[in-house]
Amino acid sequence: MRIFNGMKLGTGLLIGAAAVLAAPIVIPMVTAAMRPLARAAIRGGLMAYERGKVIVAEAQEDFEDLMAEAKAEMAHESEEGIAASKKKAISGGSKGGN
Repeated sequence: MRIFNGMKLGTGLLIGAAAVLAAPIVIPMVTAAMRPLARAAIRGGLMAYERGKVIVAEAQEDFEDLMAEAKAEMAHESEEGIAASKKKAISGGSKGGN
C-alpha cells in the first residue's frame, strides 16, 4: 500500500518508529544547543528594553523642560500685559482729568 507520494506504508512506519526512538536523545541535544541562543536573544531584548526606558525618560524630561519654559513665557507675557494695561489706565486717566 502506497501513501504520501509513493512512500510505502512500511517505510512510513519505520521512519515514525525511528523518530520515536531517537526523540529522547535528539531533543535534549537540540535543547542544549538552542539554550545559549535563546539566552542571547532574551539578553538582547532586555538590553533594548532598558535602553528604550532611558530614551523615553530623556524625552519626557526634555518635554517637561519645554513645557515649563512655555509656561514661564506665558506668565511673563501676562505680567507684561497687565503692566501695560495699568500704565495705559494711569496715563489715560491723567489725560482725562486735565
